[in-house]
Amino acid sequence: MSDTMWALTYDRAKDPWETTVGFRREQVERPRIDESHDRSDSQSVLIKPLMTGFCGSDRGIWFRTAFHDMIFQSLDRDHREQRVIGHELLGTVVDVGQEAASTYGFRVGDVVSTESHIPCGVCYQCRVGDTHVCADDKIIGISEDGCFADLVKLPARNLWRTDISKIRPEVAAVQEPFGNAVHACTKVPLRGKRVAIIGCGTIGLFAVAIARAMGAASIIGVEPSERNAEMARRLGANVVLAPGPSPKDRPFAHDPALAEQIRRATEGVGVDVALEMSGVNSSVNNAIHATRRGGDVILFGLKSGDAVIENLDRMIVNGIAVHSVVGRRIFETWHITRQLLESRDPNIHDLIWEVILNRGEGTVVDFDAFEPKSFQDAMQRHPKMILRY
Repeated sequence: MSDTMWALTYDRAKDPWETTVGFRREQVERPRIDESHDRSDSQSVLIKPLMTGFCGSDRGIWFRTAFHDMIFQSLDRDHREQRVIGHELLGTVVDVGQEAASTYGFRVGDVVSTESHIPCGVCYQCRVGDTHVCADDKIIGISEDGCFADLVKLPARNLWRTDISKIRPEVAAVQEPFGNAVHACTKVPLRGKRVAIIGCGTIGLFAVAIARAMGAASIIGVEPSERNAEMARRLGANVVLAPGPSPKDRPFAHDPALAEQIRRATEGVGVDVALEMSGVNSSVNNAIHATRRGGDVILFGLKSGDAVIENLDRMIVNGIAVHSVVGRRIFETWHITRQLLESRDPNIHDLIWEVILNRGEGTVVDFDAFEPKSFQDAMQRHPKMILRY
């Protein structure tokens, strides 16, 4: 058996962060289960990927706009120059540590996905059940080697069995990001509520379908891209509005015309719940200004640095509750995700395949045929890409 394998990597020695884009497909050391050398391997599982999803986080690393510090600090920790990227996985178990087999019951041939956050298990948050906000977690494909590779070694406690007779492999590969949207859509009850989803990128599009399945009375999408707006309508949005540009001297400002459109669509009241999925400062203010007195704003979109909240007094006096959402509640969110994807009423599963993944046309790329330029062209045309192994 070869000591190396193929993987998609970021290599800081070869590709300076400030002047490059993309990943390299190159030979790296092959992971193994070797309990005599590493006792933690007893709790580990070796997985051969079948399908992997290319995430917005991966785009951030590709274009060098996100996760610099986490990657570089983890490489310093490991005395390495190279990180294998990727954290959205569907794969087959090919080797199992003794404790992974005895405690978790994993066997060779099991089909699994994975939670991408590896919680420490000992911090205060972990000990009170809030493992999704662990104080010392690691993230697969960012601070630990990931799944864009021939093989990946992961802790058994992170794995999630998946029935590919009920969820097609391409959809099963995106359970992790779909779970982000599930977490956002279950932060407060949506049944019977008027909901705005501000930012209809991949996670926002998932949220449209989930909010519909959760019984939202009406869904207003806010999205500047007509391509994504049309997808949002196909996934269940009642209407999709395009935000106007913010003033150059106030790039954080909300769009008053958009807020007025949303109020007209909600009998002058505003939405009960606004989900901000883009992280753009003006979108955060759009979410707040779209929400009724006593309503809820869910913040999921990420953007580094400071942000300006307009009219903070208005938000307080109007009693608007603001909730931050990160990752998935482990494994509560995964159970909900499974039910939503395995169910065919409503049929979110087929909507993801047909609308977001375009039935595989242009969205599924063979790992062995990966070529950076053509892949970048494809991922700029489609909200979600899949690597097939």
